[in-house]
Amino acid sequence: MTVAFSLPLAHGIGGVKDLPVPAWLFYYGGAIVLVLSFVALGALWKRPLLAQARRREWATIPRRALRIVLGAFGFGVLALVTAAALFGENESGTNITPTFVYVVFWLGMPLVVVLFGNVWPALNPWKAAADAAGTLVPGWRAPFEYPRRLGRWPAALLLLSFAALELAWYDPSSPRTLAIAIVLYSWITWLGMAAFGTDAWLRGGEAFTVYLWLLSRISAIGIRGRRLLLRPPCSALAGDDHTPGTLAMISVMLGSVAFDGFSRTTWWQNRRFSVQAPHIDSPHLADLIGTGLNVVGMIAAVLAVAGSYLVAVKIAESFGHRPLVDSFLLSLVPIAFAYVVAHYFSLFVLQGQVVPRLISDPFGYGWDLFGTAGVRPNFTILKPRTIWYVQVGALVVGHVIGLAVAHDRAISLFRPRTAVRTQYAMLGLMVLYTVGGMWILSRP
Repeated sequence: MTVAFSLPLAHGIGGVKDLPVPAWLFYYGGAIVLVLSFVALGALWKRPLLAQARRREWATIPRRALRIVLGAFGFGVLALVTAAALFGENESGTNITPTFVYVVFWLGMPLVVVLFGNVWPALNPWKAAADAAGTLVPGWRAPFEYPRRLGRWPAALLLLSFAALELAWYDPSSPRTLAIAIVLYSWITWLGMAAFGTDAWLRGGEAFTVYLWLLSRISAIGIRGRRLLLRPPCSALAGDDHTPGTLAMISVMLGSVAFDGFSRTTWWQNRRFSVQAPHIDSPHLADLIGTGLNVVGMIAAVLAVAGSYLVAVKIAESFGHRPLVDSFLLSLVPIAFAYVVAHYFSLFVLQGQVVPRLISDPFGYGWDLFGTAGVRPNFTILKPRTIWYVQVGALVVGHVIGLAVAHDRAISLFRPRTAVRTQYAMLGLMVLYTVGGMWILSRP
């Protein structure tokens, strides 16, 4: 995805050729690190630590005043970005909307919630608008009860739709396209809140609330009501999650990012071109067919993530003799974050440098509101080898943490010997995800 400038390294490394050792050695190295971590966990981690970790109250939030201020800020940003998309220059390089949506929000907020806890509910512009409307209509009650069987399925489908816009649509960085997407998503969200209640829709239907809430469980900072809690990192990932649609949600988180990398390989581009070029004269029709192929590929990647997890769990169940689908599911959340870092680290660093200029001229009209319109980014700040090392490190660390979370859950359910046996398949799954992720990122 190239938002404002041509960034050949935005999502990957473009095929690194100057590595000190062959790429396949990194694959073996990553797999060996996971195997050694598995052995160390089995030998040293004998009792559940994450589930029994203590939470210590850190501070109390002045809830109402801060909520109003942050909610107003979030809604103001949404209004500005929407107005720029609708009325600003229809160029991704001069309009703030593409960079804000795909870089500041989509890549920045996951980092914020992992570092500082789940601050998104306070910033959520759709929630802020719904809360404000609630004060104007006191006593309003939603006419329908949110069906428990829906769980997080609506959020998963909406997140898949956003991913399809970003990764499959032929012109995802068009401000006008994003304007339509923002308006549609806003209306869906507000209608869901009006029909089922704000809190109910946020828990199961609002894609970004569910997505960021899952990632925030990695954080060492918890937010419970008006209290800030300090806790061991990833301790909030301990335990089962029985909410329907959670596997679908996490599979979209992982599969869409994996497809993003795969779709930029020469192999996929050649296959897509071979379908489009020989038979289609209309460029518009070719774009639509290309979008359709990308959607099919992305759904296949999502299904591959879900299917491989279910196979691993089925093998684990043969040792544990009990259902385990919900028991190890949250161990995939650190991996999802690792994929985000590995695939988008360079985009965040490089394209993020454009933000000061765009803040001064959000509509692309030639303004200089804050004196930063002349700021020029340095796109040579990252070398391909540096990006590759960050990607490998993120993937390996994320999967080791995933192994630790799954192991902690296993020893809380089984005796140590049985717990280790249930993790054989999870180790294989982690190795598959790690090596597969490296392979995708290293392809030209």
